Amino acid sequence: MSKKKIAIIGGGNLGASIAEGLVRSDQYETKDISVTRHKIELLKHLSESGVNVHSDNILAVQNSDVVIIAVKPYNVDKILNEIKPALTSDHVLVSVATGISISHMQTVVGESVPVFRAMPNTAISIRESMTCICTNNGDKVNKDEIVKLFDQLGTSIIIQEELMDAATVLAACGIAYALRFIRAASQGGIEIGFDANTAQKIAAQTVKGAAGLLIEGGQHPEREIDKVTTPQGCTIAGLNEMEHQGFSSSLIKGILTSYQKI
Repeated sequence: MSKKKIAIIGGGNLGASIAEGLVRSDQYETKDISVTRHKIELLKHLSESGVNVHSDNILAVQNSDVVIIAVKPYNVDKILNEIKPALTSDHVLVSVATGISISHMQTVVGESVPVFRAMPNTAISIRESMTCICTNNGDKVNKDEIVKLFDQLGTSIIIQEELMDAATVLAACGIAYALRFIRAASQGGIEIGFDANTAQKIAAQTVKGAAGLLIEGGQHPEREIDKVTTPQGCTIAGLNEMEHQGFSSSLIKGILTSYQKI
């Protein structure tokens, strides 16, 4: 079990989800987790589980090793300036706010504090997030600790900061793309005879199973596709029709459009 103490500044949806995931992971002592928010009554469930819940950001930082900034992007500078006096080179600072660069945060808190950015997705609430992480001045020990932390909430990888916008599109926006596929597959299931709830359950579990084949087996998607496409079969007929209608190209164009927008 990690002896690191975690402070989460901002107990909104994302911050609370991170805390809940860490509590359920059993890798961190609940007494070593602090979450701050103005309306602490909204974090009663965390308090009841043993997490330190209060509204004193400075106190939270002073009693922590890792500080996670989980506020809206427009509030990041305000929070960094507030906690700067309590930050030392022994802290590790992690921002999960979208679009705030490491260099910008470094200008506020100084170069001596290791600074990370992390981009999780909404599946963090069920400890199934794909989290992309980057840093400019974090050492190997820092990196290992932050990867370990977010691995308790799903899967995490270290990437270059210039890829963080792309990570936002592929992993964070990607949740919506996958859900839209499940919704469309469910509607198709209704067309061929299933009720709505049954169709959604089948479609969702099928997508989960498909992802599991790639994650556990490490195969290319086409290798797994080949296993279920028999000559003159119904699978290849359906796949070819989807491609004729622009399935893959539409998805790729959607990803590129989101990336251009961001």
